[in-house]
Amino acid sequence: MADDADTPLTNRPTAPVLRPPTIEDGAALWQMTKDSKVLDVNSSYYYLLWCRDFADTSVIAEIDGRPAGFVTGYLRPEAPTTLMVWQVAVTEAARGYGLASRMLDELAARTSAQALETTITEDNAASQRLFASFAERCGAGHEITPLITAEMYPDGHDTEFLHRIAPLAT
Repeated sequence: MADDADTPLTNRPTAPVLRPPTIEDGAALWQMTKDSKVLDVNSSYYYLLWCRDFADTSVIAEIDGRPAGFVTGYLRPEAPTTLMVWQVAVTEAARGYGLASRMLDELAARTSAQALETTITEDNAASQRLFASFAERCGAGHEITPLITAEMYPDGHDTEFLHRIAPLAT
């Protein structure tokens, strides 16, 4: 799978197929996370279970029949109209086509969430741009506050800043 993910797409790839992931997609999500070299990699078991249990609030993108990206998310138990986006990944070969934005838009529309939350570290400029652009497209407010600070982590992880985007059009 890694070799296919690194193979450049044609200059004009076919439109991506965006769909809920299945348990069989879990390995591809794990591989894309690992290949990103920037996302926190969870166990492969995590991705398999995620695709089984949270498929309705996640999306996988395929281009020319190959996994090209994903967004994992869930509705917060304490705030069930809030979609918490956990991870966003796009393969190297699929970058530059607006795929991450398309997946976010699809997921927000599919879940009918009234708010979207995610956490981003201060050094992740690409994710900051992605979510700022999402807020603009939605005409929504975009609040940023520290959520989990470096002192809270046992392993020296950077502070994760909560990005809350609301209200989303329903």
